[in-house]
Amino acid sequence: MRPNIVSEAGLQTRLRLWWESIPFLTSAVVGVCATIYLVCLLVGYDSFYQVCFSPSDVVSKFQVYRIFTSIIFHGSVLHVLFNMMALVPLGSELERIMGTVRLLYLIILLAISNAVLHLLIALLVAYNPIHSYQYLMNECAIGFSGILFSMIVIETSLSGHQSRSVFGLFNVPAKWYAWILLVVFQVVMPNVSLLGHLCGILSGFAYTYSLLNFLIPGTSFYSKIEASSLFSSCVRRPKFIVCTGGNPSAFVPTYSTQGTPSSGFSAGSIWRNLSPWIPRRETSVQSAQDSHRFPGRGRTLGSGRSTVSDADSESNLQARLLDNSNSERPSDVAVIGTGQQLSDGRRATLNSTAAEIPVHHQMQDYVASEEEIKKLVSMGFERTQVEVALAAADGDLNVAAEILSQQG
Repeated sequence: MRPNIVSEAGLQTRLRLWWESIPFLTSAVVGVCATIYLVCLLVGYDSFYQVCFSPSDVVSKFQVYRIFTSIIFHGSVLHVLFNMMALVPLGSELERIMGTVRLLYLIILLAISNAVLHLLIALLVAYNPIHSYQYLMNECAIGFSGILFSMIVIETSLSGHQSRSVFGLFNVPAKWYAWILLVVFQVVMPNVSLLGHLCGILSGFAYTYSLLNFLIPGTSFYSKIEASSLFSSCVRRPKFIVCTGGNPSAFVPTYSTQGTPSSGFSAGSIWRNLSPWIPRRETSVQSAQDSHRFPGRGRTLGSGRSTVSDADSESNLQARLLDNSNSERPSDVAVIGTGQQLSDGRRATLNSTAAEIPVHHQMQDYVASEEEIKKLVSMGFERTQVEVALAAADGDLNVAAEILSQQG
């Protein structure tokens, strides 16, 4: 018998683990869109003109249901495949930051804002006094890509990266990332809806610049929904991430150093979605068990951070939270922002981590900029809490978002 034998997981096992690692709402959207396409394929339904977003039908027949049916129907297997492959990393990242109910509300809000912008631009182009152009009024747009472009803008803004990689070919400034993708997709696939993607980008920027704040409720709204009987069965599921941070699997990912290129929606992230399906040798049984026990643990979208950077980032956060709790509470009880007491083992880990962190890593006074405050306020947090969280996080937007999510 050989001394070193490594086990090799099968494709079915890796597919199951990959699916379990996707948060509740993201996996639900993937399941709904895939199921609808399969049903249409089996029954031979291809009359998408009845469900697509058509400005002329919305105006003349007031068929507002098209706002929502258009985002869950897809025209081909490649259409639904690429949209869902892009949704998995983007949706998972945002769901771990915002929570399941908050992201659901955001998707609904983005779908409505995209449709309103689409309709207004189509009307403006069709009935302008200079040159009337009726094509946009009769356009039939379907697919989830409009929401995806909004998510790209929001995730890029929250990540804080200064540059992004376009399909692993070249880097572009983060502020131009969504626009470059818009042009690339339009050149490669001329039949896609340019106006639908454009409205998705505009809605994403409207959200990041707090123009939709008057439509975004506070955290108490999401807490009431999570506590309702309608969502009781969903909240108990391990993949469900509550907005208040009460779910232990609702890990909010931190990002690598700002300024490092991130691949975002690129060929690399698509490969990472497919790689769990491919059998490979396991070098550590413990790591596989940890991954199965904590399927909700976040992963930076397309970044190349190492395990060391993960440990350093989490250690810094734990040390800051520990310093805050120790200054206000007895030393024998460690408390995080949610008010939950840690177990003895976890408290010992935090104590040992705090002891290893040098003095210069301790929290110092920090004055948050107005731009950083607006980014977090646009997520639905109160301004006062945002300022306190940014000061505690030393200006790190993602750590501040984690603290705010834990506090509820």
